[in-house]
Amino acid sequence: MAKESMKAREVKRDRLVAKYAQRRAELKKIVNSGVNEENRADAYEAAQKLQSLPKNSSYIRKHNRCSITGRPKGYMREFGISRIQFREMASAGLIPGVKKASW
Repeated sequence: MAKESMKAREVKRDRLVAKYAQRRAELKKIVNSGVNEENRADAYEAAQKLQSLPKNSSYIRKHNRCSITGRPKGYMREFGISRIQFREMASAGLIPGVKKASW
């Protein structure tokens, strides 16, 4: 089981990413359009504003965690849980359409 502080940190990152997503996308668009001479000053200012945003507002800093235990490793995106919880739930028949393979 993950520490509660780690779970809370991920929730905080999720909120920050959602809050700043549109602003960050607009600034990145301006920065990427700065290849021309006339747009270079605007791109520089946009890059400065982008750097002043909180670090945790970047989606790349998010880390997938098991929704039940908070385990950061062995995460299965399709189900949103860790491999350990997946196996336990599948064996108990709690995940529809999933059963243990036998041949």
